[in-house]
Amino acid sequence: MTAGPSIITRHFCGQRSAAFAPAETAELPESQAALRQMSMERIMAYGVHHPDAVELRARVATGEMWQDVATELAETCLAPPEFHVSPETDATRANRLFRAAALMRMSQMMMVDNTPQRFEIFAAAGRLYEEAAALTGDRRRLDVETVAGTVTGWFFDAATPVIGRVVIIGGIEGWAMDFDHLALPLAQRGVETLLLDGPGQGESRMVHGTYLTPDWPAVYGRVFETLAAMSPPAPLGMIGNSMGGSFALHLARTDRRISAVCNNGGSPDPGVDLGESTISRKMRSHTGLESFVASRQVWASAVPIDPSAPVPCPMLVLQGSQDPIITAEAARAMFDAGISDDRHLVTFDDGDHCIYNHADDKTALIGDWMASRLKAARHADH
Repeated sequence: MTAGPSIITRHFCGQRSAAFAPAETAELPESQAALRQMSMERIMAYGVHHPDAVELRARVATGEMWQDVATELAETCLAPPEFHVSPETDATRANRLFRAAALMRMSQMMMVDNTPQRFEIFAAAGRLYEEAAALTGDRRRLDVETVAGTVTGWFFDAATPVIGRVVIIGGIEGWAMDFDHLALPLAQRGVETLLLDGPGQGESRMVHGTYLTPDWPAVYGRVFETLAAMSPPAPLGMIGNSMGGSFALHLARTDRRISAVCNNGGSPDPGVDLGESTISRKMRSHTGLESFVASRQVWASAVPIDPSAPVPCPMLVLQGSQDPIITAEAARAMFDAGISDDRHLVTFDDGDHCIYNHADDKTALIGDWMASRLKAARHADH
């Protein structure tokens, strides 16, 4: 601690106006693509704090490269404070580690293919997150051995009494560590939560080499078995974000262990032919296959809609009217895939994909809905 008075200025490069400028104003085509895909709301939804998101978008908009800026900001979070006006606490250290982990994950967001560099970046993000978790004590890593390989996630213990357990998965982008903003409120409501990197996602792919294969339902089945073996016994729910919503509905209609399901942005046709586009390349990376056709076949096995096998459990479907990916008709088709009287389609009339731009309201809605349905299922079991 300093011995006397001090006057401190902390310097930042980002300009707020540049952070919110249209993507087309950026000089570099790569920067335009990054700013177009990664809105301020989406960046923050993946765990990046507002000032870091402003700095990232502003510097990219004015000529710097996405990966370089995100990596530098992560390193800044980890650097010793320039001015030690107070000793660093565990709470401050954990905050900086979580921020750095989110920025490291963000730094690889524009990468498409499986490369050693990308794998190392993601592994580094996982190590930072694990160090932070050790300080907060509110989550722990959970690895599950399956027929396809190891899948990994982050388990959040709940306040007692435990009323249920939930598995949360992401989609083509946005994976386990990105969704702790949803896990914490669920845990506060008595719902133990596993943020899971399914096969082909996050640490499961980039650390353990577990890819999306036709055996993927058995992988989730093994995860469900692991949660069912925990004490006390508790009903199971599942939340799928973006394409993860398609997987969640598929599992909900084929696995009776799921007592409630939420689809936030899933596609009714995961195997649609998108040619050799960037999104197709990202989906191919999940499978580790060279063939786009073979990759689509794997994704097509996650069909969420089957009139001969509808979703029987309570269902919540979220839709953003301004979603450029999932139409209102597609969301309605997912809603109609269920037969429970307890199913709800909630539309945010200015919502974007996965309702990134209404994060608090979305999180509260999902948390309250899921907790109430699992509580009811628990009482029914007794």
